[in-house]
Formats: sequence, C-alpha cells, structure tokens
Amino acid sequence: MSVMRKALLIFLTMMAALAVHAEDAAYPYLTIELSDGTKTSVDVSSATVSLDFNETTLTIGQQTFVVGDLAKMYFTTTDETSGILELSLVSGNEIIAIYDLQGRKVSRDQMSRGIYVIKSKNGTRKVNVK
Repeated sequence: MSVMRKALLIFLTMMAALAVHAEDAAYPYLTIELSDGTKTSVDVSSATVSLDFNETTLTIGQQTFVVGDLAKMYFTTTDETSGILELSLVSGNEIIAIYDLQGRKVSRDQMSRGIYVIKSKNGTRKVNVK
C-alpha cells in the first residue's frame, strides 16, 4: 500500500472516530502508538482541538506525528503517554503520595531536583523535578 493511500486511510478513520467521540465524552484521550511502542495521549475532550494532515505528518493539537511511524490510534479514558512528565503537569491537589526512586515516601517540601514517582487520583506517573 502506498504511503499516500495509507495516510488517507488513517485520516478517514480518524475523522470517523472523532465524530463518534464527539458524541461520547467518556473517552477524552486519543492515544497514538508508534511503531517503536511509544504512546502519546492527546486530550481531545475540547471542541477546539484541531486535526491537521498532510502527506507525511499528522498534527493533533500541539502533537505532530510522522504518518509512516504510526502503528495504531484508539480512544482511552486515561492518559497513556509513555515517559516522564514534568512536575508542573501534575496538579498539586491530585497528589496522593510521592516516592523517590529508592521507594521512600517523601513530602513535597523534601523534593529536590530529580525523578520521583507520584501517585495521584489519575494514576501513578514518573515526574521530573527541575
């Protein structure tokens, strides 16, 4: 299948999926999985999220993907983004517990620069404190 044909098929699938999603707000994230296994979730619950497509790239909101690297796309109830988040992306009132990489529970005041595991209402994430 040619790249253009594959890209068109992906685009049409996404447009149909976004139309279905607009009727069901139970799935606020569109998760993109790349061929290397990494995942990026884009919040599509807002009516202002834009989707732009050209021959080689797909842009959803602020995220851009190379069409040839796409493995699959699906709607989810939670953010499935792979990797380490910045602490600023985790709301302070959502934090239940904070752990250092040795597994010790720490308070927000004890945090210095480094990587921490933060348990919040929305799940557990690794975060980077700069």
